[in-house]
Amino acid sequence: MLSFPPTAYEVFDGPHRSTGIVDHTPFTVGRLPDRDMMLEDVHVSRKHAEIVYEDGAFFVIDMESRHGTFVNGIRVQKQRIFPRDIVHFGSVDGPKMRFGSEQATSTSTIRDLLVQLPAASSSSSGLEKLRWFLEAARRLNAIGAVDQILTCLVETTLDLTKVERGYFFLTDETGQLKLAAGLNNKGESLTDDSTLSRSALQQAMSSASEFIVTDTLKAEATLRSESMIMQNIRSIVCIPLRSRRKQPAGTRSELLGVLYLDSRLHPGNLTQVDSELLRTIASEAAALIDNAHLAIADEQARRYREELDIAANIQQGLMAVQIPELPYAKVAARSVPCKEIGGDFYDVIVDGDHIYLVIVDVSGKGVSAALLASTLQGLIYSQLKAHQSLDTVATLVNQYICTKNVGKYATMCILKLNKTGQLDYINCGHIPPLICNGQKVEQLAGSNLPVGMLTWAEFTAHETRLEPGTRVFLVTDGVTEAENATGEFYGDARLEHAFGSNCNIDGVVQSLQLFCGDTPANDDCTMLELLFSE
Repeated sequence: MLSFPPTAYEVFDGPHRSTGIVDHTPFTVGRLPDRDMMLEDVHVSRKHAEIVYEDGAFFVIDMESRHGTFVNGIRVQKQRIFPRDIVHFGSVDGPKMRFGSEQATSTSTIRDLLVQLPAASSSSSGLEKLRWFLEAARRLNAIGAVDQILTCLVETTLDLTKVERGYFFLTDETGQLKLAAGLNNKGESLTDDSTLSRSALQQAMSSASEFIVTDTLKAEATLRSESMIMQNIRSIVCIPLRSRRKQPAGTRSELLGVLYLDSRLHPGNLTQVDSELLRTIASEAAALIDNAHLAIADEQARRYREELDIAANIQQGLMAVQIPELPYAKVAARSVPCKEIGGDFYDVIVDGDHIYLVIVDVSGKGVSAALLASTLQGLIYSQLKAHQSLDTVATLVNQYICTKNVGKYATMCILKLNKTGQLDYINCGHIPPLICNGQKVEQLAGSNLPVGMLTWAEFTAHETRLEPGTRVFLVTDGVTEAENATGEFYGDARLEHAFGSNCNIDGVVQSLQLFCGDTPANDDCTMLELLFSE
């Protein structure tokens, strides 16, 4: 029988991912084939590290490896490790292990530990079982294990108090109580809660202390509810399970659930020691539930982070723009999302003797905006390659967004330049493009409604002719609405001045950085510059 809880892990070695369980100690790591975890990276030593279990905790020990062992990015010699810690072997860019991952944990492993050990210690007293359960619960407090732990705690509670029935209720997202575990004194599972005293549950939920009636036949009439009489309940105990997390001043701690015990045949005989034990069980159960909620929240945040990273990589691939080299046009671009993924995008498309510049800003931020941006990028690209006119492209994009009814719109500007300097353009609610010839800066006039707002909107393209040496500058509103420390916008005037003074994208970037300082961006920033050099 194991003297410590088997703990799962995930290993990421380059493109390869594997899972396993630390089920003995010491657990060895290195390049040798006899290692429990064999890693073939050149920076990993033959006998690189060990994972050991000491004094109720896991530690990673570096075995004098050449390139070191790192826990959460910090090089260590011996370090305690916790669930979801990241351990790198050889370098922070080398193979890594995510310790305590529930993805590889077998639910049966947890259940086996919780079921086998009480049976093995059947001669132990109730207090000894309780101490074991609480210690096991602390160590096995993982996602998916709470219901099993609560069931075992109910069983131990019944042994200690000699009551007939015991239940743990947990609150759901709406604040309603849901049965999580129930047993009778014969060890039979109870799934029907219709014969319980609802008034006792409600009183426990609304109070900060326990509700106890040791004998309903002798209790005051105010304590005997109709449900107690109807269900022939003789004694009853309800203890609220409240979060230990710090709450704002003047507010009651969050209700996590209720411990409910009752007997229908005999009155209760709870001594002061029994009452203290029940409070201890309720307090420990509340702590376990609280920690489980935090673990779930952490895990959801981790998965969301990983999904964002994947989405960002996909978006970067989709939005990767190969800047062309043409004798009559030079293009420069900058794009920085304020979140991991953003709703801005640009594209540069060469088609015969024309070059297209596209810049789009989808309303909102984050995943939803990025999804629509990725779709629009493909839609616009395909329509331009099919030689559709600019106003037709805008109409099709508008119809697409409106038909899908995604609750978003987009501003958009598309330029079409040929080698003679003929510039066709369409602006759909976007910041007007700037033209700079020398130090004179002008806006390209003519705009339409944003796409995706009105199904019946009509769109009109415009045209002009560029002189050699003329630069055209496009930005999203993340540039003009960038704020400094005082909350002031960068604005159109500063943008025009920076572009006119420097007449290139790098000068605008420097001006924007100087203005914002350390103030973080609150919107995606995208810039696109075109130089007609024929």
